[in-house]
Amino acid sequence: MQRARERGAGRAALATPQPGQVPTGDEEGEGDPAQGAAEDPVPSAAALHHQRILINISGLRFETQLGTLAQFPNTLLGDPARRLRYFDPLRNEYFFDRNRPSFDGILYYYQSGGRLRRPVNVSLDVFADEIRFYQLGDEAMERFREDEGFIKEEEKPLPRNQFQRQQPGGRLRRPVNVSLDVFADEIRFYQLGDEAMERFREDEGFIKEEEKPLPRNQFQRQVWLIFEYPESSGSARAVAIVSVLVILISIITFCLETLPEFRDERELLRHPLAPHPPSGPARGANGSGAGAPSSGPTGAPLLPRTLADPFFIVETTCVIWFTFELLVRFLACPSKADFCRNIMNVIDVVAIFPYFITLGTELAEPQPGGGQNGQQAMSLAILRVIRLVRVFRIFKLSRHSKGLQILGKTLQASMRELGLLIFFLFIGVILFSSAVYFAEADNQHTHFSSIPDAFWWAVVTMTTVGYGDMRPVTVGGKIVGSLCAIAGVLTIALPVPVIVSNFNYFYHRETDHRESDRHEELTALKEEQGSQSQGTGLDGRGQRKASWNKGSFCKGSLENAEGARGGSCPLEKCNLKAKSNVDLRRSLYALCLDTSRETDL
Repeated sequence: MQRARERGAGRAALATPQPGQVPTGDEEGEGDPAQGAAEDPVPSAAALHHQRILINISGLRFETQLGTLAQFPNTLLGDPARRLRYFDPLRNEYFFDRNRPSFDGILYYYQSGGRLRRPVNVSLDVFADEIRFYQLGDEAMERFREDEGFIKEEEKPLPRNQFQRQQPGGRLRRPVNVSLDVFADEIRFYQLGDEAMERFREDEGFIKEEEKPLPRNQFQRQVWLIFEYPESSGSARAVAIVSVLVILISIITFCLETLPEFRDERELLRHPLAPHPPSGPARGANGSGAGAPSSGPTGAPLLPRTLADPFFIVETTCVIWFTFELLVRFLACPSKADFCRNIMNVIDVVAIFPYFITLGTELAEPQPGGGQNGQQAMSLAILRVIRLVRVFRIFKLSRHSKGLQILGKTLQASMRELGLLIFFLFIGVILFSSAVYFAEADNQHTHFSSIPDAFWWAVVTMTTVGYGDMRPVTVGGKIVGSLCAIAGVLTIALPVPVIVSNFNYFYHRETDHRESDRHEELTALKEEQGSQSQGTGLDGRGQRKASWNKGSFCKGSLENAEGARGGSCPLEKCNLKAKSNVDLRRSLYALCLDTSRETDL
């Protein structure tokens, strides 16, 4: 009779679609399955291995034996009293609202007798939280950290509230098989908020874009947009084109004036020869020679000869434009302090002030022959250094070139890798320059007279340049040179993938921004056309438009969904050539959500 009752209970358990345990409270004569679950570990060990338990992890059910969980009685799943609060008597199962992929590793911990293996599609911090939640213990956590290569750190205490301990705390973790743009679109669709989006971008390595304020005054705002944002209007594009042309002319002039033929011509203008000097009595009678301004280097003032230089005229014209542009931008900027701290504005000032210093020095230059040759030589050296600063004008092009901006952001994001590269090169230069010096010390025809003298050879060898001006001549020196070249190739190749990855990231982000801006322009144009053609519109259609406006993603963000109220979801976006998965997906969104299309349904 007892065996028949057990068989009947077994058939009932198998017939139940969502069982928790096969031997329930009916076997003990009590109808509460929770009590049966709490008293399951009491029977013999043989009976434990035949009893099964059903665990629901966020909708995914796992089935295992009680004996498997009872191996670790101090854990959440191994202790019947601890897991009792998660028991669902209606479904006869234990329900945990936790990360589903992580439970594969948690269950394997019980099945393998204490070995933790993190699934490849689960991040480290998520799996560490699951270990804490299931209370696997400090020893399991330490082994997990050692296997993952972690250095021992202080653990953060768990919240006292059990509900806080169970909830993930609003953290977003993108699955490895989901791309960034797709997951970002899902965040917007489910309206998780701007804070969640910002945290997601920070976790994914996005650089937070600072908000760019605009002046409050209308006229000041228009001037600021014209001179600061070339893509804001046609006038801004015209100003940008003029600025780029002036920068190019300035750079070309800076390079051409160093040619020998132009340099000699400038010297003649500056210190002209005197093929027909005046007679001695006439000069002595005239005294200072004020009536002969072009007769010799002592007779003419400096200013007319400086103004006669065509390079000086071109340079003056360019500097006038640079100064005008800088002053206008300074007067129209929304914040003078932020304007002065901007590195691009500092470059603008550095590119301008050498002209005024050079002009003032030339105007104040004393007459030759006054016994001040040493001061003139010093002034000439200083002027050469100051004129060299003019080459920084090429960085002004970055204000109008997206490519240079991407390059600058890439270098800024790769400063750590570049620093490591320079540090490795420094170590290699010290090692190989010392080695080649001692390898060639006994040779009379050596090119390395000292270790500092070998620094240059080590640098050009590690960078695989190899000018050939310095080279080893002995066998030992050639061996050192070979090792130096191999080490240089490996050292330089290590950080290159990281820099390339940063460049690709900024390039694709800029491309997406460009496509988004073009999409917004098309949407704004469609809004204007829709508002002019439809007017007030019908009530029925207006109600329909407002109903799907909550999920509108025609423009890719919640902020831009207001345009859907006027029936402005741009169908033209569907006709554009899809250059990326983002464009194709948004095109499908626009096609599916366009309310201006009438159907027969």
